[in-house]
Amino acid sequence: MIQVAPQMRIFLAIEPADFRKGIDGLAHLCRAVLQRDPFSGAVFVFRNRSAKAIKILVYDSQGFWLCTKRLSRGRFRWWPQEAGEALKTLEAYELQLLLWNGDPERAGAQPPWRRVVPAG
Repeated sequence: MIQVAPQMRIFLAIEPADFRKGIDGLAHLCRAVLQRDPFSGAVFVFRNRSAKAIKILVYDSQGFWLCTKRLSRGRFRWWPQEAGEALKTLEAYELQLLLWNGDPERAGAQPPWRRVVPAG
């Protein structure tokens, strides 16, 4: 089991991926398209063209994990549409919302970090 922790770096590929690709094919996408190292320990999230499935690729220093979630009905409603960008960085709570088919942009969560201003 992979625990999604706030300290994790999570990268979401904006363009749909060919889900016939396995670990090696998705690791190649990380390097070639996302310009990130798949061995870095970061979490990489991909969606298929039909928006019915998500794949997550993670390296844990011993090997790769490849996790898939396919919806039994419907499609994932939210996916970023950043013009000209290959990836979007997510916070841990945003990934959790996405996996439950929620919309991280409409969640109304507090920012993950706020500057503390001394009183006085």
